[in-house]
Amino acid sequence: MVAGGIQANISSVPDVTYEALGLDRSKATPKETHEALVKRYKDPAQGAGKGTMGEYWEPIPYSMYLDPATFYKPPTSMRDKASRKECVECHTDESPVWVQAWKRSTHANLDKVRKLQPSDPTYYKKAKLEEVEANLRSIGKLGEKEPLKEVGCIDCHVSINADSKQKIDHSKDLVMPTADVCGTCHLREFAERESERDTMIWPNGQWPDGRPSHALDYSANVETTVWAAMPQREVAEGCTMCHTNQNKCDSCHTRHEFSAAESRKPEACATCHSGVDHNNWETYSMSKHGKMVAMLGDKWNWEAPLKDAYAVGGQNAPTCAGCHFEYEGEYTHNITRKIRWANYPFVPGIAENITSDWSEARLDSWVVTCTQCHSERFARSYLELMDKGTLEGLAKYQEAHELVEKLYKTGNLTGQKTNRPAPPEPEKPGFHIFTQLFWSKGNNPASIELKVLEMAENDLAKMHVGLAHTNPGGWTYTEGWGPINRAYVEIQDEHTKMQAMAALQERVNKLDGKKTSLLDITTPEEKISLGGLGGGLLLAGTLALIGWRSRKRKQA
Repeated sequence: MVAGGIQANISSVPDVTYEALGLDRSKATPKETHEALVKRYKDPAQGAGKGTMGEYWEPIPYSMYLDPATFYKPPTSMRDKASRKECVECHTDESPVWVQAWKRSTHANLDKVRKLQPSDPTYYKKAKLEEVEANLRSIGKLGEKEPLKEVGCIDCHVSINADSKQKIDHSKDLVMPTADVCGTCHLREFAERESERDTMIWPNGQWPDGRPSHALDYSANVETTVWAAMPQREVAEGCTMCHTNQNKCDSCHTRHEFSAAESRKPEACATCHSGVDHNNWETYSMSKHGKMVAMLGDKWNWEAPLKDAYAVGGQNAPTCAGCHFEYEGEYTHNITRKIRWANYPFVPGIAENITSDWSEARLDSWVVTCTQCHSERFARSYLELMDKGTLEGLAKYQEAHELVEKLYKTGNLTGQKTNRPAPPEPEKPGFHIFTQLFWSKGNNPASIELKVLEMAENDLAKMHVGLAHTNPGGWTYTEGWGPINRAYVEIQDEHTKMQAMAALQERVNKLDGKKTSLLDITTPEEKISLGGLGGGLLLAGTLALIGWRSRKRKQA
């Protein structure tokens, strides 16, 4: 990048992004690059805002902090006007932890950055500051020879490099910074992150373009039917709290210190990359890799940039950022270029694509990552184990899924004909749909249907994640195969019982000469009486009664 607004040929941003933005990378200035990125970033047709299902939901008060660009409004209770200096003075009393964190930040200590020596692991920040100043000069926020003095409250929450005498009105001027605001200075990182939209393109549309990614994680959230349909908005926003990387940068770089060293630690990823459907943190933590970090990480220098983590930082085990930010030897904020399985092996077309040229090229890139520590033969043999192990779990799930799907297609799921309310709009009725993990009514979903859905969304996903993060218990016994096998047994058992009940019902109908089904139940008493063993006893008693009636008719 050349200062003076000449050009911004960001080497870490792929050609495909410049092409998507309609820019000539050899000529585009930082200003032109930022404007093109922001135009796309703010375009509702390309993922900004409430999404295509926005008519079905309304924000709650907290939503303004999750999607500030769409919902944030300045507080009307605060009508004070404050200068740059007065912001800090006031918040020292009102919110001292904010100020304490900011005072430790690079933002508050730019002169220290200018004095860094080459022997310091953070020396790279000196070049970064020069790059930031070049961006600001191109955009018109900094004079030709003017240095950036600091980045304080007013710079991010009102306007970058605002005059020291400028007074801001809390009730009118205040904004919550979004990713494009951070990108004003950190253009390289913003452009890298936004390039995920262009490099995460599946060969057969297995996922929508640009997904899964940080760049479009909020869009993925609001475009999920159950998220839009749920009346329990506070529950729904639990999903949003991890789907905010598209909107802002402080999910990884915690405000107001915004520490790069903090974001390099695995714990920074743990809040979101954890849980029943993507237990990356849990399985990594229990792997040998994770245990090495736990035992030795306090001896490493986390201030060293990722590219120097091993040679300078003393790191001797992989971290989340170390593996996922790396692509062909370069470290960037585009973390999608090696995605092959995308966490959920049951998604149609994923497994079928795993040996394609597209997927094999990405596997080769993983080998580059793994061979920083291992031999190529070791890396390829383990990646083969991961793929084949995932396929074995998928096959077990698919067998159970096929069994339950047949019950659905023949209308034989519990209550399917009598007690299966339609889901709320915009969701459509269906079998084994994501909505059923968060919404239920009557016998929608049926318990056996929910079990096979959880088998896919949770157990199979955890099996793959355990394999991907080298945690044996995470795919063999504790999670993955063990729970998949247990679910399979329970599904087979329930299916056999349902078949036996149906056969018994058919015999009852033949003996009594009736067409009415005893399984066509409507009242609570009938439902209770047909539950489990009680249902079997009721049918057995009915058979005896029919036999008695038959004998009585013959005697008459």
